[in-house]
Amino acid sequence: MPKKKVRYVCQECGAEFVKWMGKCPTCGNWNSLVEEDVEPESNTSHALTTAYETPRPIAQVDMEELPRFATGSGELDRVLGGGLIPGSIILIAGDPGVGKSSLTLAVCANVARGGKKVLYITGEESSRQIRMRAERLNALADELYICAENNFERITHHVDKVQPELLIVDSIQTIYRSEIESAPGSVSQVRECSAGLMRLSKSRGVTTFVIGHVTKDGSLAGPRVLEHIVDTVLFFEGERNADFRVLRAIKNRFGATSEIGLFEMRDTGLADVPDASKLFLPERADDIGSVIVPTVEGTRPLLVEVQALVAPTPFMPPRRTSDAVDIKRIQLLLAVLEKRLHLSIGACDVYVKTAGGIKIDEPATDLPLAVALASSFANRKLLPQCVIFGEVGLSGEVRAVSKARQRIDESIRMGFTNIILPKKNFAEVSKSPAANKATLLPVDNLRTALKTAMPRE
Repeated sequence: MPKKKVRYVCQECGAEFVKWMGKCPTCGNWNSLVEEDVEPESNTSHALTTAYETPRPIAQVDMEELPRFATGSGELDRVLGGGLIPGSIILIAGDPGVGKSSLTLAVCANVARGGKKVLYITGEESSRQIRMRAERLNALADELYICAENNFERITHHVDKVQPELLIVDSIQTIYRSEIESAPGSVSQVRECSAGLMRLSKSRGVTTFVIGHVTKDGSLAGPRVLEHIVDTVLFFEGERNADFRVLRAIKNRFGATSEIGLFEMRDTGLADVPDASKLFLPERADDIGSVIVPTVEGTRPLLVEVQALVAPTPFMPPRRTSDAVDIKRIQLLLAVLEKRLHLSIGACDVYVKTAGGIKIDEPATDLPLAVALASSFANRKLLPQCVIFGEVGLSGEVRAVSKARQRIDESIRMGFTNIILPKKNFAEVSKSPAANKATLLPVDNLRTALKTAMPRE
């Protein structure tokens, strides 16, 4: 009897090795290599047993519009690029309890009420538990089918029997294939099951939602090939105890990336929030270290309040804490403030947060964040009814940013009268109708911006 071949697969990054090692050379994680059997290769040529396409000039490829159907949620349709496309496969990831199952179950009910068959496969809960959640979310529909199943072969049988137009798999880490000996959730199982779902979705024209887990550091669990296989990757953001959730498109083959959808968590599930700026500004107060930032997420302008607290500390090194802004960005701005403006801010503790905990990461947040830090350090109030945007360079210069007119229009719509912006952006928008509806204050360096934002009383 021939000796069985084995390999060692890292459960964090998916790298394969011929011998076991305590530390994965690829990702650096310890004790992450797991032994798996190597399946013998089939002698049958895959190319001869499957349908194939003949190469042709690109100009001869039909360019017809992709058909879409609505999910019943305007925010989700926005993130997806206009709705669901038959045959596409969508991965939704997020922390436990953030609302992944609630959102997909509501989508199932909306699609089923529109006359389309929907199959919900649950590998983590029983059918009775899904029914109880559907009662609470008012998500009962005649064309919505539920099945508790973990075996991929039986899932394929259920899809052929029901012939749904929408398939939900909750979650990919609980599904397994019988011919693979490793446990569900391992790299081999996740890779093969996701590839099988992709082939199932494309061959039968079924739109598939796949729910995925995340690791303790917030990244998607499983091999990176999972993200490459699917057409769209959506990531849920937001604290479990907060009232709102942000659904962000990280990858989208049929729409714009970095698009976001906003939802509010209620007793009846997730509800759309079409006017995002009003969600983050009601409890705003003109105070020291508080700045309004007109950020743009995808195609959507959004006003967010950024708060900074700078406090002296006897401990070294001082702390820099923020869950909403990259710490490296904060450290860079602190260095610019100390080097170019001679503020002794480097020896202070710095805490930064945003209203509602929404994460912002774009160059336009540099200037408002620097102003908030300086305001808290100097203990001086800012110009009332003011919004600020702009990029800050290492020499303290203020650079132009994209989509300035959208930021200004949203700020004016929300009632702000003073707008501090880069001088180059001012030259672009000074002749627009919006220039007459608010006071535009152009700045070209950080020192001028601080004098403008914190006028002497």
